[in-house]
Amino acid sequence: MTNKPAFTEKKFIIPLIFVTSLFLMWGLLLSMSDVLNKHFQNVLNLSKSQSGLIQLSVFGAYFIMSIPAGYFLKKFGYKPGVILGLILFATGTFLFVPAANAASFNFFRIALFILGCGMATLETVAHPFAAALGDQRTSDQRLNFSQSFNAVGTIIGPAIGSYFLFRSTTEHSTDLTSVKTLYVGIGCVILLIAVAFLFLKIPVLTEPHTEVAAADPDAVNVDTAPTKKLYQHRHFVWAVIAQFFNVAAQGGTWAFFINYGHDVMKLSSQTAVNYMSIFMAMMAAGRIVGTYLMRFIAPNKLLAIFALGNVLMCLIVAQGLGWPSYIALMMVNFFFSIMFPTIFSLGLKNLGSHTQQASSFISMGVVGGAFFPLIMGQIANHDVAKAYYLPIICYLVIFLFASRFYKVKH
Repeated sequence: MTNKPAFTEKKFIIPLIFVTSLFLMWGLLLSMSDVLNKHFQNVLNLSKSQSGLIQLSVFGAYFIMSIPAGYFLKKFGYKPGVILGLILFATGTFLFVPAANAASFNFFRIALFILGCGMATLETVAHPFAAALGDQRTSDQRLNFSQSFNAVGTIIGPAIGSYFLFRSTTEHSTDLTSVKTLYVGIGCVILLIAVAFLFLKIPVLTEPHTEVAAADPDAVNVDTAPTKKLYQHRHFVWAVIAQFFNVAAQGGTWAFFINYGHDVMKLSSQTAVNYMSIFMAMMAAGRIVGTYLMRFIAPNKLLAIFALGNVLMCLIVAQGLGWPSYIALMMVNFFFSIMFPTIFSLGLKNLGSHTQQASSFISMGVVGGAFFPLIMGQIANHDVAKAYYLPIICYLVIFLFASRFYKVKH
């Protein structure tokens, strides 16, 4: 056992590439739902708080689907879990056709809910899958690497959404036709990925969280208390709580980014969407920088630093100072970048046979993103800048987890 374990092994490279492609796809669809927020405000005459129901539909699916997905993963394994997630994913995108034909926001919400079930399944499977493709001591690096491509997807998503949804200001039916075209095209790509996964050969995986590496006293590879119940692992419970507040902050921040550009910065809707691609690029940059810094700074310490960074950024954003506040809003995504995968990885440490079940519970914590946009939307209806005071609460909870409650208790 070397002192510096490898990022992954040669036999895992192809599976890691395929798993990373999943991170990219759900990043693309997730960021595109924030473009839908503004588009449906225009086309279906929704208020900001009403359009927040989009996030309720997508993230609410995580609450419903994450536990069943965890059981499915435990019974059938990684590959069938990925295929199930992709099928649900594609089904949700194809349901945009009848939803657009009916011009019904509630029908769109059903389609988004099923799409969200696909996302929940893929997240539940993909995180422990990526963690298993190498030594556990480098699982933080692998998850942040894969999440970097998730960030790439969030950059592409608004650009694609802007091209299809905001380049035309014609009748509502034309706008909804563009929604159909966009989501059917994405659904076809998802089906192609599902077919590719059918033919992918997965090497035999030894769950890294249950391996013993006695030769290395610094290794964190063993289930220190195999008789302990999952909820008795304090660091796991706090990871679920931290993930809840983390995605709550993300859901609210992303949902009203375009509104901030339109209302505070006085930009057109299309220009505000174009800035959203830069906003998402900041997250990609943060993940690249964060993955590099984790070679020198402990993941929990870096998470704590980034959480405090976002407390400061949100304070500046809420002042509505024009460009200084808009740049601070961009920086929120930079500091947000490492939070999801790092919380996930820290929460899975030393759980042994509980790992796959724990993954589903941490994924379920994503339900925070279902409710927070509704609360922020109530304030944003009056002052979108002041709504950004609320995420500060979330980042303080993450700071507590990163500074104190991440520790594995033996």
